[in-house]
Amino acid sequence: MQIDHAHLLSFLLLLGLIIAAAKAAGWASLRLGQPAVLGEILAGVLLGPSLLNVLEWPLFRGAGLGPVVAHLANLGVLFLMFIAGLETDLGQMRRVGRVAAYAGTAGVFVPLGLGLLVALPFGYALQTGVFFGIVLAATSVSITVQTLIELGQLESREGTTLLAAAVIDDVIAIVVLSVFVALAGAGGGGLAGAGIVAVRMAAFLAAAVALGAWGLRRALVRSQRVPVSEGLLAFTVVAVLLYAWGAEALGHVASITGAYIAGVLVTEAGFREEIEHRLRAFTYAILVPVFFVSIGLQTDIRMLAMRDLPFAVLVIVAAVAGKVLGCGGGALAGGFSRAEALRVGVGMVSRGEVGLIVAGIGLGSGLLDARGFAVAVLMVLVTTLLTPVLLRATFPGRPLTEAEAVARVMGEEDG
Repeated sequence: MQIDHAHLLSFLLLLGLIIAAAKAAGWASLRLGQPAVLGEILAGVLLGPSLLNVLEWPLFRGAGLGPVVAHLANLGVLFLMFIAGLETDLGQMRRVGRVAAYAGTAGVFVPLGLGLLVALPFGYALQTGVFFGIVLAATSVSITVQTLIELGQLESREGTTLLAAAVIDDVIAIVVLSVFVALAGAGGGGLAGAGIVAVRMAAFLAAAVALGAWGLRRALVRSQRVPVSEGLLAFTVVAVLLYAWGAEALGHVASITGAYIAGVLVTEAGFREEIEHRLRAFTYAILVPVFFVSIGLQTDIRMLAMRDLPFAVLVIVAAVAGKVLGCGGGALAGGFSRAEALRVGVGMVSRGEVGLIVAGIGLGSGLLDARGFAVAVLMVLVTTLLTPVLLRATFPGRPLTEAEAVARVMGEEDG
């Protein structure tokens, strides 16, 4: 296949522009005391049809770069979820008390119910309303971790419980998302068709875990001994792609679920540090910025007409209330005081990259239209911005300076 050289040059220029814009906006966001992901998302909104609409510039128009960026963004999603799986400590999850379990579980189902209740009065179908609820059920650990480090509260009682609850929340949300996407794609088969999908999904998950537990560690060890450059990393990348493909093609579950399972299995095999060290740099240097910017490239905020604003406001209110009431209420039921439970609840408010992943799946599968997707992205932006503010308001003590926060992080890594 012959490659159009002009289109290749356009792609190289666009990719450089996307990465530079994402990192510059992320740096500016950090300087303003906000997470870098917020700046990267806003960079995408700036470059997208909402403002500059770079894909329609003469340099890029007609080169067919939209699908290329979308494919890179999908790779970013997969490896982002793989890294999330690498960071999942099953031993810690087993050791955590009922507080984290209550908070994490309620933090999924309360927002899910609120999302459905908000969407139905605005004329959305039941299926779309449920998906809005699933978007609200997502949460982002990275936003909270960064803020807790700045507050010097990462190892506090609430901080430890909050992070464990966030992992539980993410796992349950991924399972709920996979089940819903599978059943929504079951077509007109009714209960029989849904049952077949459910059986295939359960069979894939069981086979994926069994295969990983039985042979993954041996394969990883052997890949280290193969006399080729970066054999271990290459094998891991192949495993992630195959798990992601198998999840959707064979198991009828979301591909991100397969990537997440691969990450958990690699960690259980004892290769987390070596793989994460190699893969994180490339993922966060190229793929993840492309993913965040691509969200803005697909989003036209101008599609939010005046009639959409009441719905958008209610979705944002439901997003905040769902986590505060759900996670906070679960922590309260588990034995925390009201102040401690409130801190756990507000720490789960940010949807961050996980909310974007879920919303992007909804847009790609037709479960969300363009206007609904724009509302979801706006909700992610607002909750990402609110979370550091709410955490600083509810946790005691002064925030660490930037130098103190970096020194603490470096000290923990050295340890």
